[in-house]
Amino acid sequence: MPDPSPSPVVVGVTGTSAGLAAVRLAAREAVSRDRELRIVHVFTWSHPRARGAAAQIVDAAVATAQRSTPGVRVTGQLVDGLPDQVLLRLGRTAELLVLGDDDLATTPWLPTGSVLVQTVARAWCPVLVARGPRPQAGPILAAVDGSETSLLGLRQAAAEGARRNVPVLVAHVVEQPGGEQEGREILDRAVAAVPELTDFTTRLLTGAAAPTLVRASGRARVTVLGPRGSHDAGLLGSVARGVLRRAASPTLFAHGSPIPRPRPAHAPARLPSTALAR
Repeated sequence: MPDPSPSPVVVGVTGTSAGLAAVRLAAREAVSRDRELRIVHVFTWSHPRARGAAAQIVDAAVATAQRSTPGVRVTGQLVDGLPDQVLLRLGRTAELLVLGDDDLATTPWLPTGSVLVQTVARAWCPVLVARGPRPQAGPILAAVDGSETSLLGLRQAAAEGARRNVPVLVAHVVEQPGGEQEGREILDRAVAAVPELTDFTTRLLTGAAAPTLVRASGRARVTVLGPRGSHDAGLLGSVARGVLRRAASPTLFAHGSPIPRPRPAHAPARLPSTALAR
């Protein structure tokens, strides 16, 4: 079947095991979305031997995609340039960017200048960060905080749930005692703003936001959130930084045209089950 859209799934590779895990995930995503998979290795070397080594990285990644996901339409590409700039440019026409985590959880801090951080923070399309081999089980976990980016994330989580035929767990973290009522209102407004969300439950989680979402991600098929919240400045919000470093599931960072933040209004007509968990 011809590709109905020119927008491919783009995965960046560096020759690491994390990069190959990203290739396997990206291949599944490309097939399920009926998109071409474009494997890209970006380099700035000019020596012929270096170019040959870079070509081998791409060839190995293409072979990995074909072995792991029969039927995937895949091309490999070497691109001269700076990796973050190339990926951001490719993301303008991509449906999805996929990257490996390169063992971020083992680093003492999040390197702001890394290609992964720059891409997650500044991309035009959603960015999916692979987390190595993982069983395809559990719901889509969507973290909401009332910000426009979290509502965009919820819309993308709804699309992921519908495409995968799995439910969405819409979660809000209450960090301070006594914030439960406000938390429930945030959940109600969020689900009311995304009418395409149909198969879902809502849940209040309590504790520090980033570690709480990291723990919850261990039971999720995919975790979805915005790269920053309402009051965050800089490249990434504090919660996004924590989840990027330590999430147990593949993590989708929402990008695209934001949807308006809903006004305080009536409770949604759809009545999900709401639970308070610690």
